[in-house]
Amino acid sequence: MNILDKFSLKGKKVLVTGGAQGIGLNYAMAAAGAGADVALADRNKTKAKEEAAKLSRAYGIEAVGIEVDVTSPEQVEEMCSFMAEKMGRIDVAFCNAGISINTPAEEMTFDQWRKVIDINLTGVFLTATAAGRYMIRQGGGSIINTASMSGHIVNIPQPQAAYNASKAGVIMLTKSLAVEWAGKNVRVNSISPGYIMTDLIKGHELIPVWTGLSPLERMGRPEELQGVALYLASDAGTFTTGADFVVDGAYTCV
Repeated sequence: MNILDKFSLKGKKVLVTGGAQGIGLNYAMAAAGAGADVALADRNKTKAKEEAAKLSRAYGIEAVGIEVDVTSPEQVEEMCSFMAEKMGRIDVAFCNAGISINTPAEEMTFDQWRKVIDINLTGVFLTATAAGRYMIRQGGGSIINTASMSGHIVNIPQPQAAYNASKAGVIMLTKSLAVEWAGKNVRVNSISPGYIMTDLIKGHELIPVWTGLSPLERMGRPEELQGVALYLASDAGTFTTGADFVVDGAYTCV
């Protein structure tokens, strides 16, 4: 097989949580561009459906928008059931939904801590295990979790203990699931982005600080995550499981 053919996702069915914007939407664009049908799951149902319609028109694939709260076991299970019924199977799941609350640890409330952990870590666990059960039954699949370079380092100057802890947890959860499911043909990997210029942080007052600390002296672009995402989703990465890919412009090297 030609190496480029191994990167094709033609005929694959791909689920993306947090898929209506930012990094998640770029994962979905990569999958659609490679020929996959996609489901964009997001708390914003309207935007998820709008972006799904755009992908369908742009790439000639089937795309649907699904409303989901990834902290709800019932809603996550309903999301996976809907996709399995609508598209027939779940070949790839990008567990991507996440938030950050930057508050000094001594001032952070328990509700703030719990919200970050619930969405960033518990939400990944619920989505990965729900999708994983379908993949195990169908004979295999690929799960890709969005971690962060913040799972490897402590970012400065912003205080984000909860976010850092949640993303470190995602990395270890990824490795644990990869080992548990190695014999079931379900691969589990994570991507740890550095600072990415999504719409959510455009104009942030700390951008000059972050770029000043980066060897590349710039923010990453969302589309610069698409290559590794496609590799992990496709047959090009069939021997890769339990890995965390840091895509940060060498930020964590210094």
